[in-house]
Amino acid sequence: MVNPAATTTSARTREVLTHALASDLKLEVAQTQYRGHARDLARQATESGETDLVVALGGDGTVNEVVNGLLANGPDPDSHPRLAVVPGGSTNVFARALGLPNDVVEATGALLDALRDGSERTIGLGLAAGTPGSEDEAVPERWFTFCAGFGFDAGVVGRVEQQRERGKRSTHALYVRQVVRQFLGERNRRRGLLTLERPDGTEGPAERVENLALAIICNTAPWSYLGNRPIYPSPDASFDTGLDLFALSKLSPPAVTRYATQLLASTPERGPRGKHALSLHDLTNFTLHSQVPLPFQMDGDHLGLRTSVTFTGVRRALRVIV
Repeated sequence: MVNPAATTTSARTREVLTHALASDLKLEVAQTQYRGHARDLARQATESGETDLVVALGGDGTVNEVVNGLLANGPDPDSHPRLAVVPGGSTNVFARALGLPNDVVEATGALLDALRDGSERTIGLGLAAGTPGSEDEAVPERWFTFCAGFGFDAGVVGRVEQQRERGKRSTHALYVRQVVRQFLGERNRRRGLLTLERPDGTEGPAERVENLALAIICNTAPWSYLGNRPIYPSPDASFDTGLDLFALSKLSPPAVTRYATQLLASTPERGPRGKHALSLHDLTNFTLHSQVPLPFQMDGDHLGLRTSVTFTGVRRALRVIV
């Protein structure tokens, strides 16, 4: 499946790549024509029972759609088609987290080598759904591959999407500008509106944590990139475990300066920490409630405003070529 609007590929590049893949595979090429088309195509491929492999050429948004199509009827890695990714977006977090080169040509070569060697792995994914009994209980569940965000970071994603709709290119500078604008327009800097709830009997930190101002949910590390610099709010997040949560209880200028500096200096061994930071690892189930509707995003795709989202970490959900 090819996204013709992929940020870092041209029509000629996509044609060369599909020819390269067709030399080793019995390939049927489909170009996406509307938002959600990749999901529909992947679902058709899964339900046909005749497809062994789905290749997604595009950015993280395209990959998310394909994954949701492959898992439309639930995860079944032993019988569903495998997924291969050729990165064509501006950031390509999922592909890079799998260890693939960020260059489309090099990634295609790595993919072909992996197919010849039979190299694959089964990874876990995140699932988000409307919370039963809440205003959002009718919101359908949706899978995410590397991250979700409720509140501040989702607001940034929404601002970026608005700029792109106005013709702006998706660049890291654009994201930085929208981070600043989101912060300046943030009304709830000192007292957060989010509440974390975990199942009764959960071991470790409290089952209920209130007044969170920002929540980032990671299914792998890093969470994102600023240029070529990886950012690790949850360094221990992994495709082989449940979900990780990083949250802040305060967004005052001093707090934001401190944690932004820590994020920029974060490594696979050390993420941000402090009295306003909450970090939880390997979660299977939890819910985030908000006192007012707040922005929500998954895999860098803004999904509107939500008041409550329930998250599930699903291990061994999908086979991917690596």
